[in-house]
Amino acid sequence: MSELVFHLFPCRSDNYGLLLHDPTTGATAAVDAPDAAAVMAELQSRGWQLTHILTTHHHGDHVEGNLALKQRFGCSIIGPAAEAALIPGIDRQVSGGEHFTWAGREVRVLDCPGHTKGHVAYHMPAEAAVFAGDTLFSLGCGRVFEGTLDEMYRSTRQFRTLPPDTRLYCGHEYTQSNARFALSVEAGNAALQARAAEVDRLRAANHLTCPSTIGAELATNPFLRTDSPEIRKTLGLERASDAEVFAELRRRKDSFK
Repeated sequence: MSELVFHLFPCRSDNYGLLLHDPTTGATAAVDAPDAAAVMAELQSRGWQLTHILTTHHHGDHVEGNLALKQRFGCSIIGPAAEAALIPGIDRQVSGGEHFTWAGREVRVLDCPGHTKGHVAYHMPAEAAVFAGDTLFSLGCGRVFEGTLDEMYRSTRQFRTLPPDTRLYCGHEYTQSNARFALSVEAGNAALQARAAEVDRLRAANHLTCPSTIGAELATNPFLRTDSPEIRKTLGLERASDAEVFAELRRRKDSFK
C-alpha cells in the first residue's frame, strides 16, 4: 500500500483545508469543504480528482463547498447521521462507533457532541491521524454551541485514549490565541512555555501550527489537563471533578481576550 499524502492549507479567514491522497488508487478526500474555490485550486495544482468529502459537522464554514465540489467531481459525501438534514449533498451517514474503509484504510468514527449536537471526528489508526473538526484544537477546544459542557468534556476525553504519536488535524488556525489562554491558567508548565514560543515563531513566519500530536496536547492543552494541580489551583477548584474543571476552563476561554 502506498503512503497516504496529507496536504494541509489555509482557507477562508482562519479555516484549515485538508486533502488526503492515495497515489496508488487516486482516491482523494477532503476533510470538510470550507471553500470550494480554495479546495479546487489545491486539487488542480496537484492534478488530483476529488472522490470523497469527510464532513465533521454542519457549520457553514465546513460544508459551504460541498455542492459545488460534488457537481464538479461527482464525489461522495460522508457525514454525521445526526446532522444529515443539515449536510448538503450527503451520501453516506455515519455515527460514533462505526468504521468504514477508505482507500484500503480503516476509518473509525468518534461521536463528538458539544460544538454541534451531531459532530463527529474521524480516526485513521494505520495513518496515526485524527481529524477532529471543531471539537479539539491545537492547545484548545471548540466552543459549545448546541450541546452541553458535559458532552464536550466527554467528547474531548476520547482523544486522550489515542496513541501519543497520533497527528491531530483540526478545523481552524487558533493555536496562538489558545496558547495565550493556556499560559493564563498554567504559566508554570515548561512544555507549554516552549510550545507557545514555537507557535509565535511559526506565526511570525506565516507558517501553519498544525498538525499537532496527541502527545503534545496531553502535555500542553489545558482542556486535556483537567487533573493539573496548577490549573486547579489557578481556577480555585482543587477538589472539583475533572468535568467541573473543564467547564470552568471553557467558560473562561469564552470571555478571554
